[in-house]
Amino acid sequence: MTTDTLGRTNGTPPPDGPDTGGPAVKNPRPRLVVGMAAGQLGLFLALLTPILVSLQLKVQSVVPESDQVTALGIITTTGSVAAMLANPFFGRLSDRTTSRFGRRRPWLVLGMVGLLAGLMIIATADGVAVMTLGFVLASASANAALAAFVATVADNVPEARRGRISGLLGIMQNLAPTAGTWIARYFSDQILLLFLVPSVVGIVLVLGYVLVLPDQPLTEKPAREGFKAVLHTYWVSPKEHPDFAWAFLSRFLLTLANWMFTTFRLIYLQHEMRLTAAEATETLATGVLIYGLCVMGSAQAAGWLSDRLGRRKPFIAVAAVLFGAGMLVLSGSDTIALFYCAEIVLGLGFGTYLGVDLALVIDVLPDPENPSKDLGIFNIAMSAPQIFAPALGALLISVGGGHNYSILLIAASLVCLGGALAILPVRKVR
Repeated sequence: MTTDTLGRTNGTPPPDGPDTGGPAVKNPRPRLVVGMAAGQLGLFLALLTPILVSLQLKVQSVVPESDQVTALGIITTTGSVAAMLANPFFGRLSDRTTSRFGRRRPWLVLGMVGLLAGLMIIATADGVAVMTLGFVLASASANAALAAFVATVADNVPEARRGRISGLLGIMQNLAPTAGTWIARYFSDQILLLFLVPSVVGIVLVLGYVLVLPDQPLTEKPAREGFKAVLHTYWVSPKEHPDFAWAFLSRFLLTLANWMFTTFRLIYLQHEMRLTAAEATETLATGVLIYGLCVMGSAQAAGWLSDRLGRRKPFIAVAAVLFGAGMLVLSGSDTIALFYCAEIVLGLGFGTYLGVDLALVIDVLPDPENPSKDLGIFNIAMSAPQIFAPALGALLISVGGGHNYSILLIAASLVCLGGALAILPVRKVR
């Protein structure tokens, strides 16, 4: 028998207790776990509903049909740039915040309020420029809250429980778009409520988490930093931290593949299945429900099994292959039934990924004592693909002068395969 780099016997899960890779943390209390799950649900309900449904319907109500794909690409790409820059920046601020309310609470609250303001700007906009401005504010604010939220997991969950908590949070992350699309069924013709209802529910859930969060204030004020240190916020040396770099690349590729299709999911149903906006919204709601149920089951199972086996990498690789296979099924779908079958495969793949992704990331953090900044950098791997995916997706769809979704989906499946291969060189985590 051998031991890994954390001193554990291979095949044996680590004992509950202090995390050897960072600050000592005890098993979280049940109310904290419930609050954490509710906070994840609320954050992503408010963030993902506009991306999946509300924004697309808003664009269709303002922009001529011939320009809708381009307008959607401009809005989401610009917002994704803001998200990419905001996450590590606010993560660093969170690590250094000296508020008497703690390091994380202020940014959770301020981020959700800013997200609501941005969504209200979009809902009342009458042009692409104003919608873009609103989406920039919403994306930056949401990522301020997200950077603080993810850091609370590193702060409060020991290594031996991270797989299970990662799986639970994966369930909540995917329950959010399911809930959001079903909300959209009732407000598809009331744009203001379509943006307002999910965001208000999200704020309430995040505030509930804030109330139970054990967030200790810093005991000493951090030293002042210059402009060079601020720029360092956006950099972790791949040479010094190769495991972090490979994990970053794997998430980048898998997220890219996901958003290449998700951005155009509703329009895909309208074009390929020849559905009206109302029919496509209802079909999407059912498909996302099926997808979400598969994600919830596979995420919890993968997280639990990952903790039991003390392994993360095989689950990431299997997840990427499954997700790529789901894209291939979609590329050949010409009926709603096949669309639902593809959602099952995609859900199983993405759920398996979410079940272990966060646990693996925290295990390879360069500085476990100040996790928010590095987690913010890592979240660039989730936000940066949203910059490229809409433009790349629109380009692939337009190949041949039509709506060529098959090329888009085949390309996405190949990107998934690359994500599976990228996780193999990671050494610190098995």
